[in-house]
Amino acid sequence: MQISKQKTIDVSGVKFGNELPLSLILGPCVVESRDHAMFMADRLCNITKKLGFGFVFKSSFDKANRTSINSGRGIGLERTLKIFQEIKSELKCPVVTDVHLPDQCALVAEVVDMLQIPAFLCRQTDLLVAAAKTKKPLNIKKGQFLAPWDIIQATEKVAKNGNDNIMVCERGAMFGYNNLVVDMRSLPIMSATGYPVIFDGTHSVQIPGGLGVKSGGQREFIPILSRAAVAAGVAGVFLEVHNNPDQAPCDGTNMLRLDDLESLLTQLRAVDRTVKGY
Repeated sequence: MQISKQKTIDVSGVKFGNELPLSLILGPCVVESRDHAMFMADRLCNITKKLGFGFVFKSSFDKANRTSINSGRGIGLERTLKIFQEIKSELKCPVVTDVHLPDQCALVAEVVDMLQIPAFLCRQTDLLVAAAKTKKPLNIKKGQFLAPWDIIQATEKVAKNGNDNIMVCERGAMFGYNNLVVDMRSLPIMSATGYPVIFDGTHSVQIPGGLGVKSGGQREFIPILSRAAVAAGVAGVFLEVHNNPDQAPCDGTNMLRLDDLESLLTQLRAVDRTVKGY
C-alpha cells in the first residue's frame, strides 16, 4: 500500500495523529445512569489531566449488537444525549458515541464531537454516508472480518462524501470460533492510509459469544496488547473503563478496572515517548 501523508484529526481540541503524542478515548461501555456517567467522566478527566493526555469520553446510548435478546443495551438516545450535553458543559470534555442507523447520525452529531462506526457496521454504505454528511470527525472501527488493507474502502465511502476527518480503529480479527487476535502488522498497514490509527485495547480481548448468552473477555491481556500497539506508533488508544466491571450490564469481562487505569496510562506514556521521541 502506498503511504499517504499523515493527517491530524482535531476532536474539539484533542488532536490525534500517528506522529503526535498519544491521545485517548475512554469510558464505560454503555451509559447506565446520569450519575454513573458523570462520575466516570469526572474521574477520567482528572486522571488524564494529571498525566497530560488529550482525552475524549466514550459511552454508548445503545448496544445494538448483542449476543442475546436479553442482553443489556443502554438507556436510549434521548436520555443519553442530555447526559452527554451535561458532561460537555460541566467537564469541558469532548464526547464520542457510536451510531447504528443512518437516521441517528444528524441527531447525535448535534451533541457529540465525534461519531463512531461500530466494527460490524463498517461496510454499511448508507450509515457511512450519513455519518460523513454530518462533517463530524469519525472513528471507523475495522470489522473483525476485514483485512487491514480493506479499511480503505470504508474511508473512501466517507471521504468521497465530503468528509476526510477520519480515524481508523483496530479491535482484533476473528481467529476461529469465539476468539479474536490482534495482528500488530495491521497498525502500520492501516496508518499507510494517512489517517490516525486507534487501537481498541479492550474489545481486542473480547471473546465474542464466549459465555453462551453473552461475550466473555480476558482483561488481563489489556496492558500487554496496549503497550505493544503504542510501541507500533498509533495515534490513540481506546479503552472501555469501569469502576466495577464485574457488575457492568455489558462487556464487563473485557473492560479495564478504573483503579488500574492510571498505572497503565503511565506505562503507555513512557512507551509513546520512547517511540516518538518527544
